[in-house]
Amino acid sequence: MSARETVLLADDEPLSREFLQEALQSFGCEVHAVADGREAIALLGQRGFDLVVTDWRMPHADGFAVLAASKQADPDRPVVLVTAHGTMHTAVQAMRQGADDVLEKPIVLEELEVVLARMREKRRLLRENTFLRAETSGGDMVIASAATQAVVDMVQRIAKSRAAVLIRGESGTGKERIAALVHKHSDRAQRPFVKLNCAAIPEALLESELFGHEAGSFTGASRRREGRFELADGGTLFLDEVGEMSPAMQSKLLRVLQEGEFERVGGNRTLRVDVRIVAATNRDLDAEVAAGRFRADLLWRLCVVPVVLPPLRERPDEIVPLARHFLGKGLVLDAGAEAALRAWHWPGNVRELQNVVQRVGILCDGGVVTGELVRRWLQPTGELPTAPATEPIYVLPTPDPLQALVGRSLADVERELVQRTLRHNAGNRTRTAEMLGIGVRTLFNKLQETVPAVAVADSAVVQASGASTAHGGIAP
Repeated sequence: MSARETVLLADDEPLSREFLQEALQSFGCEVHAVADGREAIALLGQRGFDLVVTDWRMPHADGFAVLAASKQADPDRPVVLVTAHGTMHTAVQAMRQGADDVLEKPIVLEELEVVLARMREKRRLLRENTFLRAETSGGDMVIASAATQAVVDMVQRIAKSRAAVLIRGESGTGKERIAALVHKHSDRAQRPFVKLNCAAIPEALLESELFGHEAGSFTGASRRREGRFELADGGTLFLDEVGEMSPAMQSKLLRVLQEGEFERVGGNRTLRVDVRIVAATNRDLDAEVAAGRFRADLLWRLCVVPVVLPPLRERPDEIVPLARHFLGKGLVLDAGAEAALRAWHWPGNVRELQNVVQRVGILCDGGVVTGELVRRWLQPTGELPTAPATEPIYVLPTPDPLQALVGRSLADVERELVQRTLRHNAGNRTRTAEMLGIGVRTLFNKLQETVPAVAVADSAVVQASGASTAHGGIAP
């Protein structure tokens, strides 16, 4: 719930209603109080509330009727039932019908505060779960071209089957979004949708990521860990960039697809799973098979139903709608910006478009993205836009710390390094030797070679004036 959540309060007793209203307001709530259940039900149909607090016994409609109406309008909205006739039977009945808590009159403020805190936390977790589910399932798609509509129609036809799906397309075309759509329209939609980018996992760890491992199976495996196949049991496993797998991993994956079973790394117990595979690749796997880099039998298993996602340059009707979708709230594209976006060939596809649109949305003035601003950022991959002539960029040369040493003898350089390090350490020979990575006796010998240039004491370095000291210029 928000920092100042709205509460619908229904209670037919004036004193109780006023007390609860003041108490809820003191806890930071905006309260709409009504005197009977029928009025409460009418308000539920007119506007949204974050929380409902309702008395049990009221005229026209009781608290259970208010509870039912609230849950019908918003199943996730917390409802607290208040009663002066509290019994175990009443509490059990209320919970069975969906109440989130039951409070007994007279209300104790501390109990009300605890209930409010619990309802707020529940609402927050529900919002977070909804957001994460939308992120996992890919959210809504922007469909503005016949090519994408054809792909979506294909997905809806094949989603209900158990067949493996292979999505082909260039990097950045939205293959992960299509995989999420397959899961969303399947009969596994309420089960896990687990993703793994095969190109992002080192070869040595990919087997463990897919199949899990037992404790002690390799260095660092301190406990047993479930792999992606186990996590996706009953649901969908999306293998992105499956063409990057090594031949050894291809063989192990093929066995799971054929038999539906595997063992964890370091384990000897065979596990069985029910997983629907959706794979994606930006490689031409037929060419990879011909070159001997990909198993033909694995390709047949993965590509029961092929889905080809065309690049963005082949669906130009989607460029501007997608750009508007990615643009922040309150921002608009002018005609020049739309023309510039349509004219670009988008080598990075939808991912590049999203990046550019978000960038110009941040940099635009007055909430309007202009064509000039867009064109500044439409550069070949890896290049930055040219700075305006009025804002020159000065590049300072990087200094070369060794340039000053060129032409000097090695003995000269070593002598100066020893002297400067000794001065840096205020004459402390032990620290100087440690810093130079040599022994104290070696340092002493090197310092003798510098006589009569430097005289050294235990705690200071004294520059010789030209004559040797009584000890040959160096304090022993």
